[in-house]
Amino acid sequence: MKLKIYQVDAFTDKIFSGNPAAVIPLNEWLADQTLQNIAAENNLAETAFYIPLPGDGDGRFHLRWFTPENEVDLCGHATIASAFVLYHQENFSGEEIIFESKSGKLTVRKSGDNFVLNFPAYSLNPAEATNDVLNAIGKIPSEVFSMNNDLMLVYHDQATLQMIKPDFGKLKQCAARAVLITAPSDEADFVYRFFAPKMGIDEDPATGSAQCSLIPYWSMRLSKNILSSIQLSKRKGILKGELISNRVEISGKAVLYLKGEIDV
Repeated sequence: MKLKIYQVDAFTDKIFSGNPAAVIPLNEWLADQTLQNIAAENNLAETAFYIPLPGDGDGRFHLRWFTPENEVDLCGHATIASAFVLYHQENFSGEEIIFESKSGKLTVRKSGDNFVLNFPAYSLNPAEATNDVLNAIGKIPSEVFSMNNDLMLVYHDQATLQMIKPDFGKLKQCAARAVLITAPSDEADFVYRFFAPKMGIDEDPATGSAQCSLIPYWSMRLSKNILSSIQLSKRKGILKGELISNRVEISGKAVLYLKGEIDV
């Protein structure tokens, strides 16, 4: 069976930056193990698969995301990449794309050169970082929050965030699925980094789903609803977000790196 495959750099306006995702359009679902094998073979942070859903007109799709290790409930950069493929490679011309997913209904619309995602806002619960997390990260945070199965650690400044060198072997043994670290910034409203070795991703380049936690926190702390942020990875991600009730809107650009065909 031959399948189309696209690789898109998301949350950037030039290749070799932002976060790369593979996108594979399907007409019907393949076996879950086949999807996981494809994602492992691609060896990117995420591979997105979508199928069209029946209904009045087009614009509704079922979207799933896989890391090299497992399926995840939500992924921002691979959602933008999927929307980019639909608009720029698969001749979608509607005003809005509706993705049905494990995280419910997600919408994407175009605004100029940007793609605007509508995602859920996560509730943050004050927590404590256990010794194993602190040993893995190497710096004591000023605040700690839990959300779903992840931890968010808040630091005083951008310089501290840039100096952190996690021990990914130790981090993989911690109970948290992933660790998000963040701090205020002079270049944007805030900066952040995202570590997820349990999912086969030591440090993610540009994590859209992290905004579901970051935007509610920084909106409250800075008393503003529209925020800019930079993910301090080697590839760097540049994102803008807005808190709208119990949802967040995340915007960013995307560029095509490759398109081709795979045999499975």
